Amino acid sequence: MRTNDLRIFTGNANKELAARIAAELGSPLGEIQVSQFSDGEVSVKIEESARGQDIFIVQPTCAPVNDNLMELLIMIDAFRRASAQRITVVLPYYGYARQDKKIKPREPVTARLVANLISQAGASRVLCLDLHAGQIQGFFDLPVDHLYAGPLIAEYLIGEGLYNGNTVVVSPDVGGVARARALAEHLKTPIAITAKRRPEPNKVEIMEIIGDVSGKVCVMIDDMIDTGGTVVQGAEALLERGALAVHACCTHGVLSGRAVERIDCSLLRSLVVTDTVPLPPEKYSAKVKILSVAPLLAEAILRIHDDNSVSEMFSNYADH
Repeated sequence: MRTNDLRIFTGNANKELAARIAAELGSPLGEIQVSQFSDGEVSVKIEESARGQDIFIVQPTCAPVNDNLMELLIMIDAFRRASAQRITVVLPYYGYARQDKKIKPREPVTARLVANLISQAGASRVLCLDLHAGQIQGFFDLPVDHLYAGPLIAEYLIGEGLYNGNTVVVSPDVGGVARARALAEHLKTPIAITAKRRPEPNKVEIMEIIGDVSGKVCVMIDDMIDTGGTVVQGAEALLERGALAVHACCTHGVLSGRAVERIDCSLLRSLVVTDTVPLPPEKYSAKVKILSVAPLLAEAILRIHDDNSVSEMFSNYADH
């Protein structure tokens, strides 16, 4: 494996994940200073040569979203001007992904705007993990590799005994059916769907449940959990319809505001998330289990670097 010209850099969004990825690759993180001027402007200084290097920038655009997005754009520009051979943006979490289409008049499509910004800044390609909507890949005018955390989550659930038997995988909405089906096929379980509506952003009402959950242990699966309202209300609705217990899992544990407190006080047995979004120590909970996607991202990075297939990583996992 030729890794001499592979370099991993990160901003301030999720340094712990970047360090884990670098450790998986057996390479130290690249030397870079990402700070702010006194007025809040982002300052970037690359402290090693990038000329002719295959650069991977690990920077989820999580909270504070705008600061981390600007760090990413400025880092891309800095490496482009430093004559990097290729710049791959590793986006474990893609901020603004929920605004991927116009639902009401005079609304922006911010997911497309962010894709344009990344493309115009000078990125060569993008590596994403569980995008909120698959069509976001088409917003980029450059190659996009899309990874899934489903196999990682599935193996954990199997280890916990949540497969076959009385387990049922539950999609929180119609849009997540493909994700739920893929997990259900891996766990060899049936699926159910909760029908919901959003009267306003970050507010959710469970209207009906499609599928048999009576006497079953339910596993709710989503791409992200933000305020926790959907999974908490979903757990209540499932238990009202005869479910024995409810667990939840997602790739991106955004968990903003009082989400962890809400989950702690809920009827959920557990919540499984990954480390695409950093969870500060003050939000740690006995109910929340964090899985690392570092090995997954490290393998994808090495495959991209060596010009090998990335899709082969998921040959044994159902299509989304």
